[in-house]
Amino acid sequence: MNKKIIEQKFINKINKVAIDAGAKIMAIYEKDFNIYEKKDDSPLTEADLASHHHIVNELTALDVGFPILSEESADIDWSERHSWQTYWLIDPLDGTKEFIKKNGEFTVNIALIHKNEPVLGVVYAPAIDTLYYASEDIGAWKQESGVAQQINISAKAENPIRVVGSRSHQSDAIAGYLKNYPNHEMIPMGSSLKLCLVAEGKADLYPRLGPTCEWDTAAAHAIVKAAGGRCVIFDEKTNSETEDLSYNTKESLLNPYFIVKGPVINE
Repeated sequence: MNKKIIEQKFINKINKVAIDAGAKIMAIYEKDFNIYEKKDDSPLTEADLASHHHIVNELTALDVGFPILSEESADIDWSERHSWQTYWLIDPLDGTKEFIKKNGEFTVNIALIHKNEPVLGVVYAPAIDTLYYASEDIGAWKQESGVAQQINISAKAENPIRVVGSRSHQSDAIAGYLKNYPNHEMIPMGSSLKLCLVAEGKADLYPRLGPTCEWDTAAAHAIVKAAGGRCVIFDEKTNSETEDLSYNTKESLLNPYFIVKGPVINE
């Protein structure tokens, strides 16, 4: 992979792709829109599709030769996909339920995967005009009102520990896991913004013990990594953490359970 792909000048182009996709989403957000059901019963809106088509067209126009895998075009067979060394992985609208509820907690997500790891990530929350972006070359950044500042995980976990969790997905498994941390407070948040809160030091921990797909996490995972955090696979049977989350290593695009970790937590 050409090193220039993860440098600031190139990332600025990806940032613009995400911001422009966000504008298309907001144009639909501000009016009445239709809601459809996908085969897995998850919701789909015109905004998902408008963002998808924009991102795919713009990434293709960059002419860097990388294939594209999107939530809205995920039917690429493993026989083709397994040989990909470098590819774009996108979620055009993460947090469709948040979009439908109109609570603003939804994001555009664009990641570049190289050798099964996210090496570039852009997450844009158009309703609050907040952009997160990162690469191995430049670190992790947050941009608000056009002003960018570098971000990092907290140097030390807070007391009580700040645990970010989903607004739309709660489970007994999470309640069981959090018994390991009796002194904690919950921060509800939607979409990939949960990972970004850990990356910028506003949360210490995000346990996800439920179904997600690779496009849900890849972009924000890159940001967490560049900010000094980790996304670690969690084995519920042994109640233990294993290796870091990776991408395109199997036919299924479902992630295993995982924990997003900021600072070391001593309980």
